[in-house]
Amino acid sequence: MRYLFEDYTFDTERRELHRGADAVPISPQVFDLLEFLIRNREHVVSKDDLIGAVWNGRVVSDAALTTRLNAVRHAIGDSGHEQRLLRTLPRKGFRFVGSVQETQTPAVAPVAARLDEQDPGRAGRSAAGNRDGSGAVAHNDGGRPRSARLSIVVLPFANLSADPQHDYFVDSVTETLTTDLSRFGNLFVIARNSALSYKGKEIDVRQVGRELNVRYVLEGSVQRNGNRLRVNVQLIDAENGKHLWAERFEKLVGDLFDMQDEIVSSLAYTLRNQLVVAAARRAEGLLHPDAKDLTFQGIACLYKGWTAEYVGQAREFFERALAIDHRSMGALFGMANVDLIAGFSLLTDEPTACFLAAETNAIKALSLAPSDAYAHQVLGATYIMTNRAVQGIAECEHALVLDRNLAGAHSTIGIAKTLMGRAAETEGHIIEAFRLSPRDMGACHWMLFAGTAKLHLGADADAVSWLRRSIETNRNLPLAHFALAATLGLLGALDEARGAARAGLALNPGFTLRRLRAAKSSDNPTFLAGQERMREGMRLAGVPKG
Repeated sequence: MRYLFEDYTFDTERRELHRGADAVPISPQVFDLLEFLIRNREHVVSKDDLIGAVWNGRVVSDAALTTRLNAVRHAIGDSGHEQRLLRTLPRKGFRFVGSVQETQTPAVAPVAARLDEQDPGRAGRSAAGNRDGSGAVAHNDGGRPRSARLSIVVLPFANLSADPQHDYFVDSVTETLTTDLSRFGNLFVIARNSALSYKGKEIDVRQVGRELNVRYVLEGSVQRNGNRLRVNVQLIDAENGKHLWAERFEKLVGDLFDMQDEIVSSLAYTLRNQLVVAAARRAEGLLHPDAKDLTFQGIACLYKGWTAEYVGQAREFFERALAIDHRSMGALFGMANVDLIAGFSLLTDEPTACFLAAETNAIKALSLAPSDAYAHQVLGATYIMTNRAVQGIAECEHALVLDRNLAGAHSTIGIAKTLMGRAAETEGHIIEAFRLSPRDMGACHWMLFAGTAKLHLGADADAVSWLRRSIETNRNLPLAHFALAATLGLLGALDEARGAARAGLALNPGFTLRRLRAAKSSDNPTFLAGQERMREGMRLAGVPKG
């Protein structure tokens, strides 16, 4: 069934909410709440009605229920003050008061949850198609459909807890993870209903791959042991049964709904990065890589670090991809990212030119995929690094509306706060990024941003702690070495400071104090005073003047 209200389409068969042509992110419990409210819109429903229908009568705190109802309002563009669609009747309950039309859901092919395969980073659901977007399914010589390069099924997670009532939470983790993965560009995700057919069965992942025509399978389990919750996951290559990646998450049991969001967010972003790395490895052996193969390889280069070597290699891959397909959204996004990194890391004497080039390509990418959250984040970063912090923060906040789990957008806002002379606020944004994605590939950069903010504030001991952690996470980040050198220099640890400076210069030989002084990212007096403090520390550490 589909329910139409205002400019929204609420599809209960596909479990999707759209506003116009744009998909609206919505978690399973919030979806169930909205469905119950719409189905029962002719009368007022109480809190007990909602808990009984959505949570099977389990104990749910008023705060948790209020949080989910607020999420319903946010998803449909309503507010507790306006109550245009969802009305609260004090001491009685709630009622959906919007004008609703009902239609039957049209028949569709069973492969439901897939983002446009045209390029990495591009969002928007579509039917399965080949690389030229024609909609035809690619076949190998044997006549069997060839699996998409980034295609995956999330098999139902196993409930290893003694309590069978825990099944609802475990199923919700599986469903939410499937939904969140389906928002990533170039990722073909098998619909939840198809994946459910394997629940409770002994399976051969290679057979699953053949039956569903996917390249990767994700298996997982959830176990509650006393006051701890443990989630184990493993990514498997469905073509050969090889285990590619495994991870364990452990948390103290708290609000299960908040825990579900946190676990799924962390899983989704870590898994996406692992899939890109796997696709890049496959592409290395191809004699005739196409634009997507080259784009994956470029992204994988940037994962290795932000040195002149890796950034230069990534640029070559993205340029080759654009030579094959000048409208490749993934390659345009990659080029924007390369120039943004080159400017931010001061790998060049002309950082402003790099930022402007990044802005141009980010805008081109958004012309192809206006709702891509990553591209909005990169565009926001270019604004931030060219003395337009307020405009940049707005772009990042828009990216978070499109993808509430986009951890990097929080870290980018953290950079902006330092540039605005509000470095004391930066650490909070970095902590929020880590809450959403504690094992993110960008963690080393976030630690650098926090350490730099602490240096600006004169909290040198804290700065050293953040910066050492950044370097331990990824040693191929020149600015982290230079910032550590500056902090140690100011603390009087000159031998260590000089060692850190030498490590930075080995990664970025052209770095000088003149480059740092020439960067025009902000004219805020507080920020400029912090930059001068950093330059003095680098001078003490022996960084060349230039």
